Amino acid sequence: MILGNDPILLTPGPLTTSPATREAMLRDWGSWDAAFNRITQSLCTDLVGIVHGDDHYVCVPLQGSGTFAVEAALGTLVPRDGCVLVPNNGAYCARIVRILQRLRIDCVELPLREDEPVTAGALEQAFVREPRITHVAQVHLETSAGLLNPLDEIAALCKRHGKSLIVDAMSSFGALPIDLRAGGIDALVSASGKCLEGVPGMGFVIVKRSVLDASAGRSPSLALDLYDQYAYMKKTTQWRFTPPTHVVAALRCALDRFAAEGGQRARGARYARNCAALIDGMQALGFRTFLRADVQAPVIVTFHAPSDPKWNFADFFAAVRDAGYVLYPGKLTQVETFRVGCIGAIDANEMHNAVAAIGRTLERLNLRVQ
Repeated sequence: MILGNDPILLTPGPLTTSPATREAMLRDWGSWDAAFNRITQSLCTDLVGIVHGDDHYVCVPLQGSGTFAVEAALGTLVPRDGCVLVPNNGAYCARIVRILQRLRIDCVELPLREDEPVTAGALEQAFVREPRITHVAQVHLETSAGLLNPLDEIAALCKRHGKSLIVDAMSSFGALPIDLRAGGIDALVSASGKCLEGVPGMGFVIVKRSVLDASAGRSPSLALDLYDQYAYMKKTTQWRFTPPTHVVAALRCALDRFAAEGGQRARGARYARNCAALIDGMQALGFRTFLRADVQAPVIVTFHAPSDPKWNFADFFAAVRDAGYVLYPGKLTQVETFRVGCIGAIDANEMHNAVAAIGRTLERLNLRVQ
C-alpha cells in the first residue's frame, strides 16, 4: 500500500497516511470559500453516518487535537452541578479526570487495573454508592495499553439508569463498530488523525441535538464552546475561528478512501489482520503481550520489554527507526513496556516487514528478549 522512503509510523496517531491523503493538502483554501465550507458540511454528514446517527445527532468539528474536543465536550455538555463518573484503566481516562478537575466539575473516579476493562456491574455499583452521578465519561479504547472497554454494555446500562454517556472514541472511531441507533450515547468524541487515516489537527463531537441545544451559554471557554461553534456554523456555514483548512481537505480525501475500502467493517478487518500478524511475529521473537487476547483491541499492542539488562528503549527505538519503523514508548505505570500500532495506511505485509526489522534490531543490539 506504501509509500516512498519515509518511515512507517507504528503509532496510534499521527499515523502513516496514503499518498492521496497527503496530496490533498497541496491546495490552499480560503476559510470563507463556499466550496471549502461545503467540504466541512460533507465531513459532518459522513462522520455521523459512520456511527449510524440519525437526524437526532449533529457533528461539531473543532480545531485542535482530540483532547481539545474531549475538553470541549465535557465543558459544554456537563452542567455545572453535574457529577461525572470516570472509569479509569489508563492514561487517557486519567486525563479526563484532570480535565474535569480543571473545569471544576464534580467527578467520581472508578479505579481499575490497566489490564482490566470496566464492567456494567462495576458501573451499576458506583451508581448505587454515588447517587449524585449524572454523567459517565467512558474511554472506549484505552490506548495506553490497547484495552477495549465494552461500550454496548455501558451504553445500555446508562440508558437504563438515565445517565448521560460521553464517549472518548478517539482510537476506535472508524475501526470498531459503534451504533448510535441502540441509544444510550449522548456524545461521541474522536479526531481526524486516528483510524480515519487523516492527519492530526481536527477533533469532532457527534452529539444529540437536544443535549447540545440545552448547553447554550454553559461552556467556561470561548474557543472550546461546542454550542457556539455549532450555532455559528449552522447560521453561516463557516467555522468561528480560522479552520485547519489543509487538515479538513485531507480528511475529505481520507473519508473517500474509507468508503471505497468498504467502511468500518473493512477498515476494522484490515486492522485485525495487521494486529494478528504483529502479535504472531513478535511472539515468535519471544515477546509477550501485556493484555489478554479477549480484551486486546486491534489498534495498538503493548509488549513487555525484554528482560535483558542491556535493554534501553531509546536505543531500541532509534535502531528500529533507522530500519524504517517508528514505535511508541510504553505508557503504563507498573511495568516497563513499549507499544506498536496496527493502524494507518498499512497492511499485514508491512507488519511482517516491521517484525523482521525488529528481529534484525535485536541481533544488532545483541538483546535477549527473555
